[in-house]
Amino acid sequence: MTEPAVEAAGIQKRFGSTRALRGVDLTLEPGRCLGLVGRNGAGKSTLVSILSGIYPPDAGEVRLGGPLATVFQHSMVVPGLTVAENVFLGRQPRRRGVFVDWREMRRQTRQVMADWGFDVNADAPCGSLTVEQRQVTEIVRALAAGTRCLLLDEPTAALERGAVERLFERIRQLKEQGVAILYISHHLEEVFEICTDVAVLRDGEMVLTAPLPAVSKDSLVTAMVGAAERPAEPASAIAAARPAGGQDLVVDGVTHSSPGTRLRGVSLTVRGGERVGITGLRGSGAITLAQIVAGALAPDSGQVRLGDRALRPGDRSAALRAGIGYIPEDRQADGFVPLLGAAENIAMTITDRALLPVLGRAGFIGPRRREALAAPLADRLSLVSSGLGQPVRELSGGNQQKVTVGRALASDPRLIVAITPTRGVDVASKALLLGELDRVTRETGASLLLASDELDDLVICDRIVVLVHGEIFAEFPSPADREALIAATEGIS
Repeated sequence: MTEPAVEAAGIQKRFGSTRALRGVDLTLEPGRCLGLVGRNGAGKSTLVSILSGIYPPDAGEVRLGGPLATVFQHSMVVPGLTVAENVFLGRQPRRRGVFVDWREMRRQTRQVMADWGFDVNADAPCGSLTVEQRQVTEIVRALAAGTRCLLLDEPTAALERGAVERLFERIRQLKEQGVAILYISHHLEEVFEICTDVAVLRDGEMVLTAPLPAVSKDSLVTAMVGAAERPAEPASAIAAARPAGGQDLVVDGVTHSSPGTRLRGVSLTVRGGERVGITGLRGSGAITLAQIVAGALAPDSGQVRLGDRALRPGDRSAALRAGIGYIPEDRQADGFVPLLGAAENIAMTITDRALLPVLGRAGFIGPRRREALAAPLADRLSLVSSGLGQPVRELSGGNQQKVTVGRALASDPRLIVAITPTRGVDVASKALLLGELDRVTRETGASLLLASDELDDLVICDRIVVLVHGEIFAEFPSPADREALIAATEGIS
């Protein structure tokens, strides 16, 4: 009988008063892929960190049958090093056993990238890479090491469809070669496509382990959230009645050029109170366009106006003052301040104008008032924390995303710019976040520009605009024919 690649028995872990893991057992078998699913805060990332040796368990033991490599949910590349230096970090090829063979290291990196079909420059500093390119670098680093056990924590979160397909093909090859794989994902369709077995964590306990053919999607969701708490679908964007009026967003002839992305004179109007989705493959320009509208990126030319006000290019503070709330693509880099508490982060975007009735003479808001302002949003978003003062870096990825969304909504924006707002959250939290964006826009009349390559995010939009190679290629009413929408993103009319 083949020895397990990894065995974890009775794993317990506590952070302060929070019991993150409660006696978890887990076995990874060679040649099989175990999908680990569960809601945000269920303990998945904590378990991965313990298996990887980052955290010691409070109780229980982990037995490894060979080398283990991990691709974490949040980027672990070293920004100041090149792609090649990150891929071979700690195991650089040597000449005469002494000197680093830089040329060979770059050659091997280019070869691995070519084998995968990825186009990432081996000499590029990782600090200049996109979110997707950093993820690709981490995946290649793990696989280039020849590991016999691979832990993948949300590996497709920043990958476009073609890259996901290449990753899945590589995972199938690794399974055939006898590699054991632990695959964590909030996308249940991915679990059913690539995994052989599935395990469900709920509130730190393993509540289900089974071969994948023995379970259904509905039974998995029930195990994740509990029989009494099934996620609700967001309200229909078409049927919902919303306040009329508001200020029109006008994007006029915007161009932008950067490595891998180009916008070519894009013009777009979002009427006051309208919800518009923009989508496309990675590099299509959809995310870049949203960043420009939010003031997070300056265009090379063109103009963005909200009502009669021309927005200052690349000035996020000016955009906030103009009434634009922003949910960025990379929450770790742009969504929150890790050392500050949830309340401090959520209240951070409330401008002086909005706070005038509650500001003291010194011009600051006290902790009690700050928590009072943040608490309603935290409640509506079902934020799980030990308190609103808990540093956001201590929260799970999904709860960090809830703080990021709360921060964007706290200022009562006239326009919400949201980029992949449900990335890295579980099925129930996904419905909750989309439902909150739907509710806010319906009740306040705020406009929404939602950029996402996850088509399920677009269900709350009134219309969907598809970008291909930096130009508007097609437009659909929402809900759209899914096959036609996917074809359009590929540039097929």
